[in-house]
Amino acid sequence: MEPTPEQSPHHAYPDHWEADVVLRDGGTARIRPITTDDAERLVSFYEQVSDESKYYRFFAPYPRLSDRDVHRFTHHDYVDRVGLAVTIGGEFIGTVRFDRINDQGRPASAPADEAEVAFLVQDAHQGRGVASALLEHIAAVARERGIRRFAAEVLPANNKMIKVFRDAGYTQQRSFEDGSVHLTLDLEPTEKSLAVQRGREQRAEARSVQRLLAPGSVAVIGTGRTPGGVGRTVLRNLLAAGFTGRTYAVNRAFDEGLATLDGVPAHRSLGEIDERVDLAVIAVPAHRVPEAVADCGEHGVQGLVVLSAGYAERGSAGRELQRELVRQARSYGMRIIGPNAFGIINTAESVRLNASLAPESPARGRIGLFTQSGAIGIALLSGLHRRGAGLSSFISAGNRADVSGNDFLQYSFEDQDTDVALLYLESLGNPRKFTRLARRTAAVKPVVVVKGARHSGTNPPGHAVPVSRIPDATVSALMRQAGVIRVDTVTEMVDAGLLLAGQPLPAGPRVAILGNSESLGLLTYDACLAEGLRPRPPRDLTTAASPQDFRDALAEALADGTCDAVIVTAIPWVGENGEAETGDGEVLAAALRGAAAGGPAKPVAVVHVEIGGLAEALAAASSTAAPRTRPTTLAGRPAAAPGAPAGAASATATAPTGPGTEAPAETAGAAGTTEPAGTAEPEAAGPPARPGRIPAYPAAERAVRAMAEAVKYAQWRRQAATPGKVPEFLDETTDEPGAAALIDTLLGTAPDPRGRPLTHDEARELLGRYGIPVRPTLPAPDPEAAVAAAARLGYPVALKTTAPHLRHRADLGGVRLDLTDEDALRRAYAEVTELLGKPAELLPVVQSMAPRGVDTVVRASIDAAAGAVLSFGLAGAPSELLGDTAHRLVPATDRDAAELIRSIKAAPVLFGWRGSAPVDTPALEELLLRLSRLVDDHPEVVSVALEPVVVAPQGLTVLGATVRLAPPPPRGDLGPRRLPNY
Repeated sequence: MEPTPEQSPHHAYPDHWEADVVLRDGGTARIRPITTDDAERLVSFYEQVSDESKYYRFFAPYPRLSDRDVHRFTHHDYVDRVGLAVTIGGEFIGTVRFDRINDQGRPASAPADEAEVAFLVQDAHQGRGVASALLEHIAAVARERGIRRFAAEVLPANNKMIKVFRDAGYTQQRSFEDGSVHLTLDLEPTEKSLAVQRGREQRAEARSVQRLLAPGSVAVIGTGRTPGGVGRTVLRNLLAAGFTGRTYAVNRAFDEGLATLDGVPAHRSLGEIDERVDLAVIAVPAHRVPEAVADCGEHGVQGLVVLSAGYAERGSAGRELQRELVRQARSYGMRIIGPNAFGIINTAESVRLNASLAPESPARGRIGLFTQSGAIGIALLSGLHRRGAGLSSFISAGNRADVSGNDFLQYSFEDQDTDVALLYLESLGNPRKFTRLARRTAAVKPVVVVKGARHSGTNPPGHAVPVSRIPDATVSALMRQAGVIRVDTVTEMVDAGLLLAGQPLPAGPRVAILGNSESLGLLTYDACLAEGLRPRPPRDLTTAASPQDFRDALAEALADGTCDAVIVTAIPWVGENGEAETGDGEVLAAALRGAAAGGPAKPVAVVHVEIGGLAEALAAASSTAAPRTRPTTLAGRPAAAPGAPAGAASATATAPTGPGTEAPAETAGAAGTTEPAGTAEPEAAGPPARPGRIPAYPAAERAVRAMAEAVKYAQWRRQAATPGKVPEFLDETTDEPGAAALIDTLLGTAPDPRGRPLTHDEARELLGRYGIPVRPTLPAPDPEAAVAAAARLGYPVALKTTAPHLRHRADLGGVRLDLTDEDALRRAYAEVTELLGKPAELLPVVQSMAPRGVDTVVRASIDAAAGAVLSFGLAGAPSELLGDTAHRLVPATDRDAAELIRSIKAAPVLFGWRGSAPVDTPALEELLLRLSRLVDDHPEVVSVALEPVVVAPQGLTVLGATVRLAPPPPRGDLGPRRLPNY
């Protein structure tokens, strides 16, 4: 909304304060600054507020606003006087205002840093979290304008408003003065306030998806009058699935006399429907979608599934149509799946929703599936169906203009019907948020991801999100750090999902192999070694083995304490006439089920070759929708709630099995009236504590790869149960204020948005403030300067060229080491200049020699989307040619640093490979942690490269450092809650 001429030209309308937010009940609303154009909206809003709420706001009866009040509340300078409004359908449902005051409580201007704040929420919308959302946004605005504290006067009887302040998580003080409660809030974000914000975000976004997946009524807009077509197909699928709610067919072209279609009420518009419609499936041409959305918004529809195509996948014009679609839907408080979507499915017995183009609803199961591609969605549904697996929910988001994979993670985290979350993603709109949500979800249930469009460097057509320049290998490493199981194909996704949904997590990498084929057993053994597992020698039961022999061997393997998992291999039996007997699959399945049910809880997978009925019998053995018990640990003991004292449960990672009791009142649902201070962890589902359905695979490699992913995930869970710590480095080696002052000086008062590289001496000074010493170098523009530099530094020395094309290229002859005296230095200088060029071109320097060791490279960089990333590898060919580099998100913990240096393939070089002396890895870990802390404390440090870092048996030496400073990129994850606008 543009400002009017009446507003001060010195303070333009701050459109960056506008935001779409998800409220506690899952509906959306718009927060924006109040302008002079809002006078009528403000009066209308105030007329709908109860007398009691008006009394709480003004401490006296105040039936109507005077013209002076209206002028005051709609005219702001956006600096000392600011007003924000929450709107739905263009109308106000809540407002907040602050006025800057001085120490005496009178109106003031900067540098006064306190403001008086007051809220008013329409009674019909109280309890939806409107005031909480407003407080987050007005606090962010106040901080931007240099205000550090809010003061508020609240009547003691206004418990709701007192609770809004109390639960916000800010540091606050309360006193009782003159019959009112005086509150003072320090607006500096705290750990608690950030936890509260993210907890509210999680519950609201989960609820918004839950409203889409569990509607009480569905209208299909665009239902054809004749069989066929998208709309009629969705209606048919809804009815075939047995949807438990009310269903309506809507098409403006219906004859006026048409009362029903396929047995459901038929209407020309939503306005003809007497009852509320929760979900609308829109299947009309793109040019008619705005009319349908407006009809939905005006009649209280809660969410939309837009199947219509013709949006961002068609180019820039379609992208603008897509943006307008999202703006229109959100203005009415609705969320969108799509456009260009395939649909949604919820198999819960109380819902039975198939609002998709899938002709057959999948069986009920405990796998949740999200995909950004309709074609991939079809393939995944088909693959899961063939293998007897069921789903709890399915979302095919198409262009995912609104509801995204992040929203699905929020929902899956809370959904007690989902044990495993599978996601096919082609773009990550907010990688920083994705890794945060994935880490939290993976702590209670597996998250398996296939990332499409990995190497194109662009997003697929239709995905109007920022493109991250971070390499795919880095994305994969960061997903692993967050506990995500990253696989390459949808087949691997299904393979891993089946194992994780039906089998307990393995306690380690030791795998027993047994079966009736020696060759198949050896193939499985080799595959285990290739995947980093520790297989025992295969046990050959011979081709004469009976199902009872399999049962006995499996029971024995499960009971063996030296085995963590079992892979059974099976080929058809050969009869006396030499023909294969393939009809005993059911008998073998029963034998394997019996052994698994009676033995210790360990995962079992089956590799079979053409045994008729085996896979089907194993899949039918135990539904993935089987009821679960209270979460247990990997060791089988009851799990403590996250955050409980260490003694409350085993220190091993939890392997929750599902809900055993209802959630406590304050976490029972996003629409509840009580909001706890932080995120309450649900008694979530997860891999079962006892074996369920036994997955069967047609190839050894597929079964082993799925098992290997389960082993790595279980190890991550165990480690996540006792997370590492981010060291403080509170000693004389760290000078955070000094570093901040230096950065401000180096950037200047008007920094170049592109940033600036630091000189060698500037980089040394900045890194030194964090205890990272860089060995000095002295310029050597001629032989005499080189000799003088060596005398100053002390022999032995190194002579290096620092020209960009020769930096770190010892192979080109630009580096000479161990020069022990002046003669050696002069000879080296002459050789280098004769070989490579004039000193002015080579920029030679002299540096004292460091102790011998392993050359490594340590880097930190900031990606605008993913955040700060810490990287490590061996210098030279291993990292540059082979890409052997490991990555972790900043801030890194002590455990992250230890894992970082051990996760590269060349890591054995650091630990005494082939008889060499192990290097000082603790010193290397400390260097990584110090650099991580520097980048985390000062986001202006956008890139650092320490190369080489020579790690010796005792200590290390940083020989080269390049640092770049720039104004820090915005951190959307630290601001108030808001939905993305792409």
